[in-house]
Amino acid sequence: MTQTPELPLREAAPVPAPVPGRRRPHRAWSVAAVTFLTLIGAAGFASLPGLLIEPLHAEFHWSRGTIGFAVSVNLALYGLTAPFAAALMDRFGIRRVVAVALTVIAVGAGLTVFMTTSLQLVLYWGVLVGLGSGSMALAFAATVTGRWFTARRGLVTGILTAAGASGQLIFLPALSWIVERYDWRPAAVTVALAALAVVPLVWLLLRDHPADVGVAPYGAAEFVPKPPPQRGAARRALRALVSAARTGPFWLLAGTFAICGATTNGLVKTHFVPAAHDHGMPMTAAASLLAVIGIFDIAGTIASGWFTDRFHTRRLLATYYGLRGLSLMFLPLLLSDTVHPPMVFFIVFYGLDWVATVPPTLALCREHYGDDAAIVFGWVLAAHQVGAALIAFLGGLARDAFGTYNPVWYASGALCAVAALMALVIRQGRAGAGEGRVLAG
Repeated sequence: MTQTPELPLREAAPVPAPVPGRRRPHRAWSVAAVTFLTLIGAAGFASLPGLLIEPLHAEFHWSRGTIGFAVSVNLALYGLTAPFAAALMDRFGIRRVVAVALTVIAVGAGLTVFMTTSLQLVLYWGVLVGLGSGSMALAFAATVTGRWFTARRGLVTGILTAAGASGQLIFLPALSWIVERYDWRPAAVTVALAALAVVPLVWLLLRDHPADVGVAPYGAAEFVPKPPPQRGAARRALRALVSAARTGPFWLLAGTFAICGATTNGLVKTHFVPAAHDHGMPMTAAASLLAVIGIFDIAGTIASGWFTDRFHTRRLLATYYGLRGLSLMFLPLLLSDTVHPPMVFFIVFYGLDWVATVPPTLALCREHYGDDAAIVFGWVLAAHQVGAALIAFLGGLARDAFGTYNPVWYASGALCAVAALMALVIRQGRAGAGEGRVLAG
């Protein structure tokens, strides 16, 4: 009897053969470059809130707590929107979601020019810009790296995370100069135009999946077909949350990242400029120091991505949080009316640690949650932004109540020590990536 050979039900498509001649860079790198530029263009809105506190307080006589509440709504929505945005990218594609998000940011920033009440500040800057920025959150970078890269994910995550710092470096000095020389309104218009300027770049150059251009993900041995659109984006985001919430690592990652947000976006990005101004430092000088943080943030985040590909992710996180806590404890002693060497040292040290936590946190999400990693990371990012929102609001209240930010600096340093301990007890994921060994590729 003749035996019929069994045919495979599904056969992976081979990677297209390279064209003879000079080797061209993989398309994934151009997509990463467009993503980097997009995140830079969108970073202007994140640079403005700390510069608005004093001008809005002077013009409208709103309390710092009221202005801080609007910033906290922005930060909270930034985080809470992220997991749904990651699911929407699976349904409608990265390009469409990001283009719409940038447009919403531009509309919200533009409308603030016409506001006359604090409720309008909450609606325009808090709600509209918060929703738009949430769709441009780090879940965007996680989705791009997850689809386009198999190798070098940690490094690329670090580079894309550094885009926010690069945008801060570009926008902060310019916006602070505009606010001080002219008014806060031209600065808001500048942010709106920057967001709009990136939309054509996204629409023309960004692609949703490697299969769209007929290539395999960078580092992959086989061509990966484009998956069908995932319907029920909200349902999928909530399902991923429910599943992850049943595991201990999720709560530890969410808790540490909440402290990360509280001690960066919520505290330093929002309150450093007014705190320095309290000590007599000009606004432009304080904003320039924040921009210098951006310079070293780029180096620190890219280095953290490289470390994440090679070393123990939990120990990296514990080290980052411990060093950050120490630096915040010393900050009240360094603030003065001039920029002096110890303050410069703080700026360099703190800048290297600013978002170095992102690559190892994302790597741990991938280890534990596989295909849902980008969405779960979106929920972890939501915790990051809720922590940021609380400190942005409470920091303003503390300044109104005590006349100084010192209690907030000390409390935040103590929180970082707690985060370091939490990071050490996160268990190893099933993939074991980054757990004390050098990875290939």
